[in-house]
Amino acid sequence: MTQEDGDLDSLVRKRIRALRVAQGWSLDELASRAKLSPSSLSRIENGQRRLALDQLVTLARALDTSLDQLVETDTDDVIVSPMIDGAHGLMRWPIRAEPGMTVMRQRMTNPPPDNPASLRAHSGREWLVVLSGTAVLLLGNRRFRVETNQAAEFPTMLPHAIGTAGGPCEILGIFDREARRGHNADKVLRDRQR
Repeated sequence: MTQEDGDLDSLVRKRIRALRVAQGWSLDELASRAKLSPSSLSRIENGQRRLALDQLVTLARALDTSLDQLVETDTDDVIVSPMIDGAHGLMRWPIRAEPGMTVMRQRMTNPPPDNPASLRAHSGREWLVVLSGTAVLLLGNRRFRVETNQAAEFPTMLPHAIGTAGGPCEILGIFDREARRGHNADKVLRDRQR
């Protein structure tokens, strides 16, 4: 066994214990969920029993995670710098663990559109939090005020638009792959109309 293998072995054992404790489960509870004896689980966590692949798969399922996440070691690229689109007041960060997900920060200064035909719909889901100011979210024929530190989540198949209420606001949004594509297509359309 190499030093690297020993480090991974130790890391996986610590993760199993940390995930169990985070769930508030005793050894008995996790052992029952993983169909192991409590003594076997204790020996796994303490390094007194060899880690077997079939047990890792079972433990990952019982802990509501994946085997990949349980044995993941790549932590070299922890810091992510934003891509900046100054023309539209956007900062975007990709989420490496979910390649289709993007985090976006945007400063908004305009109210939402008055014309219902200006609302856009596309595949996906969107989540946003207002960092400062007050945002107005239009979803179909409904209007929501989203205040500082409040969040909204919605399927982007609903016709939607967002703007400000009485002054600038900053939002942080998380978009899945389909929602990001829809917003990129909307941006291209708006740029062509200018």
